[in-house]
Amino acid sequence: MYDIASIYQAVSVADAIRALEADPSALVIAGGTDVLIKIREGKLAGCRLVSIHELGEELSGVTQAPNGDIEIGPLTTFRGVTFSKIIRGNIPVLGEATDQAGGPQLRAAGTIGGNVCNGITSADSASTLMALDAVLRVRGPRGEREVPISQWYKGVGKVDLAPYELLVKIVIPRDNYEGYAGHYIKYAQRSAMDIATLGVSCLVKLSGDKKVVEDAALAFGVAGPVPMRATSAEAAVRGLPVEQAVTAIGKAALEDVNPRTSWRASKEFRIQLVEELSGRALAEAARRGGAAI
Repeated sequence: MYDIASIYQAVSVADAIRALEADPSALVIAGGTDVLIKIREGKLAGCRLVSIHELGEELSGVTQAPNGDIEIGPLTTFRGVTFSKIIRGNIPVLGEATDQAGGPQLRAAGTIGGNVCNGITSADSASTLMALDAVLRVRGPRGEREVPISQWYKGVGKVDLAPYELLVKIVIPRDNYEGYAGHYIKYAQRSAMDIATLGVSCLVKLSGDKKVVEDAALAFGVAGPVPMRATSAEAAVRGLPVEQAVTAIGKAALEDVNPRTSWRASKEFRIQLVEELSGRALAEAARRGGAAI
């Protein structure tokens, strides 16, 4: 059923990096919810694996640094992100997004690191992490480096991760979430049980009287080959009254996106979703931030 040439069980992050450096063609497996499916389908038949499944002590959990930055271990499951008290208290929109990945079984096994490293534009956590301008901390034989998520995605299924490197932390800077409210919308034929036809995540910071959009972050999945920010739309709504921003953001977002036609939906339908769901996401984010809308 699974054509696997070999599997090496790493005993530490350093051990996993040594194994990957010794065999650059080997693949990392954690929860296995992506890799095992590809092996079963024959796409990765005969592959060699380096398992980091048992490295939870080093690579899982959600913590808050003394400076307020939130750090998420890549082996943290979707369920672990959703039910983290730190996420619920500071960035509930991220927990909302991870709670829409697959069904309960997948959310209990699949990891947020795998969701980021697979480089797929429909990944449910990706658009919210883009909106939060997360930073990916990567470790390899020559030490650690940090990659802004805006530079992480290099193409379909491709990310800025060398064969001998591991993602060891997802960092969300305090300035990128504090004072913001957010909302994630996944449009899919079968809701969470299906891959997103379009995903949209919106963060908004309101004025003191809750009537004006001081700042906004809007990001999409499946609106292009990789997860993307809608910078034109963000600029268009800064300084607008909330209701005007809700009306304007969808049209402005069309300048940023480049969806394609697939068997799930046509380009034209995805464009319609971009325009409609952007306004809905901003409106709900503003409500959560205290706006009377």
